[in-house]
Amino acid sequence: MDTLLYTELDPHEAERLTKQALDGMEDGELYLQVATSESFAFDDGRLKSASFDQSRGFGLRGVVGEVSAYAHANEISAAAIRRAAETVAVVKSGHGGVAAADAPRGTNRRLYTDADPLSAVPFAEKVKLLERIDAVARAKDPRVAQVTASLAASWSHVEIIRADGVRVKDVRPLVRLNVGIVAEKDGRRESGSWGFGGRQLYDRLFQEGEWERAIDLALAQALTNLESVPAPAGVMPVVLGPGWPGILLHEAVGHGLEGDFNRKGSSAFSGRVGERVASPGVTVIDDGTLPDRRGSLSVDDEGTPTERTVLIEDGYLRGYMQDRMNARLMGVAATGNGRRESFRHPPMPRMTNTFMAAGSEDPGEILRSVKKGLYAKSFGGGQVDIVSGKFVFSCTEAYLVEDGKIGAPVKGATLIGNGPEVMQKIAAIGNDMALDEGIGTCGKGGQSVPAGVGQPTLLVEGLTVGGTA
Repeated sequence: MDTLLYTELDPHEAERLTKQALDGMEDGELYLQVATSESFAFDDGRLKSASFDQSRGFGLRGVVGEVSAYAHANEISAAAIRRAAETVAVVKSGHGGVAAADAPRGTNRRLYTDADPLSAVPFAEKVKLLERIDAVARAKDPRVAQVTASLAASWSHVEIIRADGVRVKDVRPLVRLNVGIVAEKDGRRESGSWGFGGRQLYDRLFQEGEWERAIDLALAQALTNLESVPAPAGVMPVVLGPGWPGILLHEAVGHGLEGDFNRKGSSAFSGRVGERVASPGVTVIDDGTLPDRRGSLSVDDEGTPTERTVLIEDGYLRGYMQDRMNARLMGVAATGNGRRESFRHPPMPRMTNTFMAAGSEDPGEILRSVKKGLYAKSFGGGQVDIVSGKFVFSCTEAYLVEDGKIGAPVKGATLIGNGPEVMQKIAAIGNDMALDEGIGTCGKGGQSVPAGVGQPTLLVEGLTVGGTA
């Protein structure tokens, strides 16, 4: 790792330059990164694209109070760091020397392999896998009209150097496989998709049982949607399935529990620690310590070890996800949620793997309790307003519920509501909590980072459904 990061810069010189640049500041760090990534896309029976990218660089951040300055460069050299230090020095303007914040606690924890996923499998084998997926998917059903398959991996080496001499290193692999299928019947076309991955090597993705399962699930969704009827509209009970539907929780509630929004008072959850914000039994957790999960990190991008942070416990708000700056300004401990997309970006409070804990109720009984409503199994895109908590989410697979039984699939269903209000309308929590398959990407402030979601089966009373019927 040192060989990759220090081709043009001596490690001791990096430490000396960091100390010099951040002298008199409250906090900050030098963030070094070398990353490689690749992606393959197979569509219409042929390889549509194959890309390989390598990037290297650093970001230097200085913090005084609630003011921070950030400079970055795509070379790791003493000269570039000195130039960055001149920019970062602006935060000291008007400030005398301030006491430095305590360094993050140390850890030797490793939640994933540090091996390179890209070089472990030859190029030809990666293309062959996508060809095989295409052929097997088309042979599954005569209604398959189009198949898309994509494969992606990255391998990132990071080192965080602080002015107090603390150095933290992490090596982060990430892989993902996606299958999309378009099915056609009587001139009507509908689609389905499935994917999986995590912080691991390509091994699992190349196992026949795993990628064929992705085909089967994508095909099943496409064929189900071929039989869909227009979605109803109105206020009705909605049952949310386990696993990936946790993306609604992530967007509608999770972002509102990040420290920066709450310090600034712009979240619907601001100033409400200790208050009841959800129905009894609702417990929401952010956990960056789950081995091999897509959203996990051994340490965050400020060098703080990630944690299992209980955000809501039995309906009561217990705290927020914190990076170092917002935690210090709010007088609480950092939770290991300071994340950044790359060396080009400053850290901010972000989710890792955010999910609702399991309840005690049988999912089948939850469904049987609904006279007439909607069962939402999978979601696509959505929009959320952090300040108000209002959201709109589109369902990619949903069904009518009639007399306690799953009925016809529906097309065009959207869920409309307010995150904090929905949390108060959760009437039943299943015992089947599941995490997603490892495909989530979270956007905030122009930055994208991998994230995980999850939940058990949930019954939400009185949710607005926008439909086409």
